[in-house]
Amino acid sequence: MLHHISIAVDNPLHVAEILAQVCHGQSLPFPPHPGSYIVLADDEYGTAIELYPKGTELIPGVEEAAFSHNSSSSPFSAVHAAISVPVSREEVEDIGAREGWLVRQSNRGPFHVIEFWVENKLMLEFLPPDLALEYLTFMQPQNWRAFLDSAVPAATVS
Repeated sequence: MLHHISIAVDNPLHVAEILAQVCHGQSLPFPPHPGSYIVLADDEYGTAIELYPKGTELIPGVEEAAFSHNSSSSPFSAVHAAISVPVSREEVEDIGAREGWLVRQSNRGPFHVIEFWVENKLMLEFLPPDLALEYLTFMQPQNWRAFLDSAVPAATVS
């Protein structure tokens, strides 16, 4: 069970407020790192998203993880997450449009997601209730194995 994810963004407070709307949660300060915020989904799993200032990196400290700043970090990342949300597709699209962020429904083959590009740099895959059901139905080991057995090999990139 994934309980929280941490991401770095240009404007942590604003992004936290927007994600709180999508999650029907709350945006609060995150004291361990100045300028950071946390979105609490207020669900039974303790789901949360931590928002750090752009360039923040976690490094192994002497006794526990420590924060570092990388001023030359890429604005893009392979990090992304599929997140079930209580709002409709239309609400996700409206919130993204209001912010000027790219939002689009995407076909992942056995399931669909709504790509929600935070600040047009970081992709979160939102799953409103109907898409969450599709995702959860597919994401079972036996279904993944059947998918692999029937999948066409991926194209190679030169």
